[in-house]
Amino acid sequence: MGIEVRYRGRVYSEKDIEDIRELITRSPGQSRFFLSKELCRLWNWTQPNGVYKDMVCRGLMLVLHRDGLITLPSRKRELTWLSSEKTEPPQVAVDDALVAGPLPALMPLDIRMVRRTFGEQLYQSLIHHHHYLGYTRPVGEHLEYIAFSEGRPLACLGFSSAPRHIGARDRYLGWNKKERTIHLHKIVVNTRFLILPWVRVPHFASYLLGQMARRISRDWEHTYHHPIVWLETFVDPERGFTGTCYKAANWKYLGLTTGRGKNDHTGKPNRSLKYIFGYPLKKDFSKALYGIL
Repeated sequence: MGIEVRYRGRVYSEKDIEDIRELITRSPGQSRFFLSKELCRLWNWTQPNGVYKDMVCRGLMLVLHRDGLITLPSRKRELTWLSSEKTEPPQVAVDDALVAGPLPALMPLDIRMVRRTFGEQLYQSLIHHHHYLGYTRPVGEHLEYIAFSEGRPLACLGFSSAPRHIGARDRYLGWNKKERTIHLHKIVVNTRFLILPWVRVPHFASYLLGQMARRISRDWEHTYHHPIVWLETFVDPERGFTGTCYKAANWKYLGLTTGRGKNDHTGKPNRSLKYIFGYPLKKDFSKALYGIL
């Protein structure tokens, strides 16, 4: 049997690797950036919106390079997302006076999509300094939001492309591996949800989740040229979280993660087990998920 390499749920054969070697050989002096773009073009490797899967392609080529299966040209500059020394987002000063009282007192609430806007720096700062996971730039499709009241930021929400395989979710949706591969882009995970620590307003979190469920597919389609059908999130009970706001917003509890992470090859848990919650954005989500939207 020839060489096979598994990366992000796909197996690459010896012929695939040889194709990459040939591309490098016939492109002397070209950058890694050029090579990944050219490989995406040759393999017709695109996202649903037609954009090349450049980040995934570069990740594959780096794995092959590190395993000695290909030889990439020297890196011309250090990429921040690959650097071992991550740059912290600069802290942006905000009004941290106590916000308390009934939910109607916050109205009208302004929920802004800040991805690729000047507000993105504020989002990164708030998440980095006030969310227990900090800020990590997502790979792939993602959107970021800040909720404002009278110009003051009160909450942040981040969404990104869903993980490939989540057992409890996949069993609930009833799809097989092939169906999951084809339709996974229709699922988005809520990766960050932060109510700023000085905001003490009952029902605020579940209200925000409800508002996001009404608009996120439209925003996603505007940005990435395809709608979404299903939302999901993960809640860490070891940190004392139970998913109360998701339950109040009618998200469905699906089960527990395996605690192994996306790159595990040992079959043993290496992190905390998390609750999985899901939310359909359409009543006929099964038809929409498998069919043509």
